[in-house]
Amino acid sequence: MKILQILFYILMAFIGYAIGRIGHMYGGYLNTPHHWIYGLILMIAGPFFYKYSHRSKILKRIGIMAFYFGIGLFISDFKDFLQLKFFGIDEHGPKKFWGVD
Repeated sequence: MKILQILFYILMAFIGYAIGRIGHMYGGYLNTPHHWIYGLILMIAGPFFYKYSHRSKILKRIGIMAFYFGIGLFISDFKDFLQLKFFGIDEHGPKKFWGVD
C-alpha cells in the first residue's frame, strides 16, 4: 500500500508541474504573479493542514496533496524563483513544456 501512496504523490507533483508549464505557455503574457509563489504557498499550507487536522483524515490527505502539488508548481517556475521575479510578464521566446522557466 505504501508504494501506491508514493506513486500517487509523485503523480500529484507531476500534475502540479504540468499545470505550471501549461500556465507558463498559455498565460505567460498576463501581468500576474508568477506561479512559483502559489507553489510556495501550497508547500507551506499543506503541512499546516496535516499537522492541525487532528480528527480528519481527509484534511490530512488534502494537506499532503497540496504540499506535493505545490512542489510541482514551484519546480515548474524555478528559474523565476532564482531570479526573484514576483510579478510580471514572462520573457518572450520559444515556449517548451519540458523545462524550467
